Amino acid sequence: MTKTWSIQIHKDYLKFSAAHFLIFPDGEAERLHGHNYKVFVEVETPLDEHGLVINFKEIKPIVRSICDELDEYLLIPGLHPVLTCEARGDGLSEIRYRERRYLVPSNEIRVLPISNSSAENLAGYVAQQLLERLRERLPTVRPAAVQVGVEETPGQRGVVRVVPEA
Repeated sequence: MTKTWSIQIHKDYLKFSAAHFLIFPDGEAERLHGHNYKVFVEVETPLDEHGLVINFKEIKPIVRSICDELDEYLLIPGLHPVLTCEARGDGLSEIRYRERRYLVPSNEIRVLPISNSSAENLAGYVAQQLLERLRERLPTVRPAAVQVGVEETPGQRGVVRVVPEA
């Protein structure tokens, strides 16, 4: 028999509010709008010598810091092939998508290394950030897998499961 262990975290304070617009495969795009996103995390590791996957007190602040960095920003997919976001030098950034043009204070934008601002891609971003921060802050923790869900409305979330390379 093979056993695996994990912890799951879903706290009311693991959330962020952000604006975005989704770009669809046919090139159409939603209007600029916002969500109150909730973040769900599962971390799978072998049990440590104390019978723990990871101490909840150690991981919750890490997840919260990722949420806080996204809170109250306009999220821009920096890897989209058509959308651009360029700082103008006057404190504003110009965001362009086809005929659309937005001027937004640069310090109110987060350009993320994703191709679209979907819940699925946001989950992937949060998962990648979580893995990087676990490596930095808790180097003895070796996750076998991390699963992250980002819910944009109740009952509707994007989920990713990442298995780190050995």
